[in-house]
Amino acid sequence: MTSICKKLKNRKEDLLCALFWLCVWQAASMLVGQEILLASPAATARALLRLLRQASFYRSVLNSFGRILLGFVLGLSSGVLLAVLSLYSRGLRALLRLPMQAVKAAPVASFIILALVWFSSRHISVFISYLMVLPAIYLNTLSGLSAADPKLLEMAKVFSVSPGRVLRQIRLPAAVPHLLTACHLSLGLCWKAGIAAEVIGQPDRSIGDALFRSKLFLLTDELFAWTLIIVILSVVFEKAAVGALTRIANRRGAAGHD
Repeated sequence: MTSICKKLKNRKEDLLCALFWLCVWQAASMLVGQEILLASPAATARALLRLLRQASFYRSVLNSFGRILLGFVLGLSSGVLLAVLSLYSRGLRALLRLPMQAVKAAPVASFIILALVWFSSRHISVFISYLMVLPAIYLNTLSGLSAADPKLLEMAKVFSVSPGRVLRQIRLPAAVPHLLTACHLSLGLCWKAGIAAEVIGQPDRSIGDALFRSKLFLLTDELFAWTLIIVILSVVFEKAAVGALTRIANRRGAAGHD
């Protein structure tokens, strides 16, 4: 009962905060007095409803979502695999240190421009999303694998437990919280970077291309509507992915205990 009341209170607070910022947005739009510079919430809502009636809207959303999801899945799987390999190979860990730091430090725009040279615009968001996810997943997973309980590792060594079983039952469970933290950090970043790549590359039937066209033709209400859609999709994407990974981790943990 207490938890339900707490959730209702939090939702009420969120609703009030959202209402406050809508009022600020409306006041700013009225102060500017030009919809072409700052569309009002009502104009944005009308543009959003207009987009929702168009078949091209859903194609653009599905195309962008699918590409960015693919980039995330590739970054997640390769990051975890490289972390496991690096745990047992000091040489590989040393080789990967520099490129991982370089990807973390370099501006996203640099990679987008390079990707335009290497790939077609249709694949650019996959590559950029992959790059944004890879270092965070790799570094956090490696940190989690290395942070396994030394006493459990020592016990496994005494009883001659196979390396594969040690990895599955001791090291991977220790890495799960680190992996989930990395997913939280990288999901929003990979979504934003993927859309930014589409804005620059302009692949047909994508959210980035629609954003660019809205700006090009001064359709500010549609620009705001697409931005709102990007925010909503980013939140849904993050919650769905982290929720799925948490359920998988819990099932594996239960199976490991059995």
